[in-house]
Amino acid sequence: MEADGPLLLNLGPAPGRPNALKRKLPPSPHGNPPLKRKPKPSVNNFKKRAAETDTREKGTSSKRSLPRKQLTAKQNESQKSKLYIKTSSLFRNNPDIPEIHRKAVQQVQENVFTTDSFSQLDLHPHLVSAVESLCLSMCCLRGGVQKQTIPVLLQGKDALVRSQTGSGKTLAYGIPLVQSLQGVKSKIQRSDGPYALVLVPTREVGDPFIFSILLSPFTWIVPGVLMGGEKRKSEKARLRKGINILISTPGRLVDHIKSTECIHFRRTQWLIIDEADRILDLGFEKDVTVILNALNAERETRQNVLLSATLTEGVTRLADISLNDPIRISIADEIRKSLKPALQTETKANSSSKCMDQENFAVPEKLKQYFVMVPSKLRLVTLAAFILGKCKCEKQHKMIIFFSSCEQVEFHYELLVNVLSGELESEQPKRSSVSSVCLQFLRLHGNMEQEERTEVFQEFLKSSTGILLCTDVAARGLDLPQVTWIVQYNAPASPAEYIHRIGRTARIGCHGNSLLVLAPSEAEYVSLLASHKINVSEIKVEKVLSSLMKDDRFKLHRPRNKKSCGTDPQEVRERATVLQTKFEDYVHSSEGSIQWAKKALQSFLCAYTAYPRSLKHIFHIKSIHLGHVAKSFGLRDAPQNLTTLPTANSKKKTKPRPLRSDLLKKTRGKHRLAEILRSEYSSGMDTGVSKVKKK
Repeated sequence: MEADGPLLLNLGPAPGRPNALKRKLPPSPHGNPPLKRKPKPSVNNFKKRAAETDTREKGTSSKRSLPRKQLTAKQNESQKSKLYIKTSSLFRNNPDIPEIHRKAVQQVQENVFTTDSFSQLDLHPHLVSAVESLCLSMCCLRGGVQKQTIPVLLQGKDALVRSQTGSGKTLAYGIPLVQSLQGVKSKIQRSDGPYALVLVPTREVGDPFIFSILLSPFTWIVPGVLMGGEKRKSEKARLRKGINILISTPGRLVDHIKSTECIHFRRTQWLIIDEADRILDLGFEKDVTVILNALNAERETRQNVLLSATLTEGVTRLADISLNDPIRISIADEIRKSLKPALQTETKANSSSKCMDQENFAVPEKLKQYFVMVPSKLRLVTLAAFILGKCKCEKQHKMIIFFSSCEQVEFHYELLVNVLSGELESEQPKRSSVSSVCLQFLRLHGNMEQEERTEVFQEFLKSSTGILLCTDVAARGLDLPQVTWIVQYNAPASPAEYIHRIGRTARIGCHGNSLLVLAPSEAEYVSLLASHKINVSEIKVEKVLSSLMKDDRFKLHRPRNKKSCGTDPQEVRERATVLQTKFEDYVHSSEGSIQWAKKALQSFLCAYTAYPRSLKHIFHIKSIHLGHVAKSFGLRDAPQNLTTLPTANSKKKTKPRPLRSDLLKKTRGKHRLAEILRSEYSSGMDTGVSKVKKK
């Protein structure tokens, strides 16, 4: 041990190493090598370390291999789940949903049934039995409208009837009409032509069906229908044979008045204008004037009836033209008089109500009205969740969904059929009633052929369940039984249109529900409805989306150790995101579907700009986020080539161009006149003109 120190100290420098290196590296006092110089590892050290690591790995190799597999599986599952979430960020950057504070409104409601029966009226017994066979009135007079209208019309007086939709206005004039025609002394012949003319706004009306039952005991009275979309040749053949009760749309009747020689009104005793406000809204005012002139030219004395759910300026003007000293029957006004005086003296709530007519509308007694505030990005998944919750997960429902354009109806029909069709998947034991339900989608709009529209109408009429996507063509005049839900996906342009839409449900005393979908920027529309005595209750969007928990087709892939607990808000959002991703995948599956989505989006924006000026503070195009609205049409990005304001941009300004050309022509004419005058004094008139033409 003593020789160790001297050996290290006596080591001389290597050949060629300078002496200064000895001074920089002095020996340590403990005999250890200097700290800055590290000895090179030998081969034996490598062997020892390798042996130690081998013995350690033998005991822990089995423990380390399993976590690696688990980690890879977890990573794959997490990547799958992240793929779903990254494709669509539904719950980010959404506007806050405002809280609506408003007073409760007492609605004007009509009693549907009374204790009076049809047998108490002075009617033909066969007609009473026909009415009872309809099973519509349950052998009772409808409250209000029928009880007051039928006696007035049986006396032969003109009437202006205003009542809610679904209150039985068709029977109110149909029963007196049949009673008067069957009692004509000289029996009516088919060849006599029309004794009664009934004008309706649209082709899909229930009047022909009701008249066919009322006239079943009186086979010599022949009803007939004239409507657009059918062949004129067949309609002319029916007119030649004879039609005693003629039901027609105004446009088609005017067409036959101008082109068909056999049509005449010499024996016309009745003129009935049903849904008068809708007829005027569709632009048939001039056609109605032509029809009135044709009737007055052949026969001036007749009984006139005008019926409408709303009383507008146009309806009042039409009543002044067509009715002679009419009796006004307004059920809503009488009910309003019976209300408490405090409710009659309510002040006008907000500025929006000042812009509109303060008309109070009557609603069915058993109708429940709701609204839901939905950010634009969540509109599509909210609609799909509502359809699944009501029509597939709960008891069987019959639903009508209103859109603002034909393109939206076609787009949503294809999208919902391809994404939502399929059986319900759930971890819970399936019930026979739920698993057997299959969603049936139908569509109805004005761009369809008449044969297809009639087929769809009859199919939805006979079915016990189904979802009908439609425009306002189905908002009036349609008597569709067993409709339990009305969904207004796009808000109507007026409270009157709102009343007509919800009038498709809760008919004939049945129960019904309606849902109005609004954006956060459209919250003031609720106050506008309240100013017209229309009370709607709020449903939270989270409650609507929670119905996705009942269908595991939209379940996010999770590890097995993580189970979903009830209606977890996070899982509801994840399922909504999965559903939105399926919509987007279908839209982006082909270039044609992308173009369909863009076309539907453009039609929505055009309809949004068409709201009346009095509602521009609620529905303004500048309040729309184009990217968020595009998400509700299954588009991942906002399209760049859309024309949001077609009325302003599509119409090219062609007037300034001819004005400029006219100015140029004027200046050229002055120069030409000056040159002609100069040439007249220099070389003659003819040469001057020829030089000017050459120039």
